[in-house]
Amino acid sequence: MATRTDAPLTLADLLRIPPGEPLYTYDVLQTADRGRLRQLHRTYVPFSILLGTKYEEQAPPPAPHLYDALAELGHELHFTEYVRTRMPLPDQAQALRLPDGVPMLHIARVALNEAGKPLALEELRLPGDDLELSYSL
Repeated sequence: MATRTDAPLTLADLLRIPPGEPLYTYDVLQTADRGRLRQLHRTYVPFSILLGTKYEEQAPPPAPHLYDALAELGHELHFTEYVRTRMPLPDQAQALRLPDGVPMLHIARVALNEAGKPLALEELRLPGDDLELSYSL
């Protein structure tokens, strides 16, 4: 379910929108292996991206279906990811079941159109103590 939030400065910078612009926001706690593996997943879509589309009056679908919806609106999508580790906030540590002193991996994935304009932002937060990333270059 989508909720409405206002873009804080850090998200506004990544999405290249004014701070305070309304966003559709989706929050999901994803689990696997009977709850042993946990991931916090959040998606942001600026309202301004959806002006003049069928999603102006209704929330777009959450990721990954969001990307199909953006493509149907005529966007050729490209992605930039920002990957870093940091210590989790207390509520994040609790949701991810992280012991004290264990860092969290934070991935911010920005979906851009063919002109490089940001359309959406996904944030993934995962336990940083038992994780490996692999990228094809």
